[in-house]
Amino acid sequence: MEFPVYLHLGTQKILLHMVTEIASFFIAFRFYRYLKRKRGDTISGMNRLYILLGATLGALLGSRLLGGLEDPVALAASASPLQYFYLNKTVVGGFLGGLAGVEIMKKIIGEKQRSGDLYTYPIILGLIIGRIGCFSMGVHEETYGLPTNFFTGMNLGDDVLRHPVALYEIGFLLLLALLIRYLERLVPLDSGARFKIFMIGYLLFRFVLDFIKPHYTWPVGLSSIQIACLLGLLYYFRYIIQPKRLLISHAGSSLHIL
Repeated sequence: MEFPVYLHLGTQKILLHMVTEIASFFIAFRFYRYLKRKRGDTISGMNRLYILLGATLGALLGSRLLGGLEDPVALAASASPLQYFYLNKTVVGGFLGGLAGVEIMKKIIGEKQRSGDLYTYPIILGLIIGRIGCFSMGVHEETYGLPTNFFTGMNLGDDVLRHPVALYEIGFLLLLALLIRYLERLVPLDSGARFKIFMIGYLLFRFVLDFIKPHYTWPVGLSSIQIACLLGLLYYFRYIIQPKRLLISHAGSSLHIL
């Protein structure tokens, strides 16, 4: 397999990554609309639109901010720091920025209901499609792993066996989606619990994954993404130590939220 992967249309060739990046947003949004029609939405149309706006703006800012801070040495050497921030982005920063944007917007419009559940499966689907594109770039984009002798090692374009971290993430996302689906059938999950489970699982996964990816290491021994993951997990800490908070509270039952 040669990297990067191109799609050939007659005499033209297009990066597969470009196609999957566009497709991930389009398909995820269509899936969100489908789930909204099928399951309904307790949040009014205008408030949901404002929440989407807050999520989008927060994700754009967060992804660029954390992406620019991934390599402070390269940032310091950049002739245009603003352009450097614009050109670098990361999914973790997008999630945390989007989360902050949603919470700020909900405060502004006075929306009290949890809003994340409808986004959970579309986000997972969009991520999987996007990571297919990341894998197709091999070592030509910074989404590859460290050299390894493990049986999963692959030549991603530089004749070195490396961890195919994009494939690891795709596998993890599929398992996480199955876990959330299993839990929502097994126990009465509270509103917003699906999104919280996704965020906790993904942040834990990305924290571990960065140990097998090349990155700038801060004096604390962690990368910028790992530090951001820990901050995100701290935000959800009460649900990590008390999982019953994710369940619906029923008076007189054993499912009280502590």
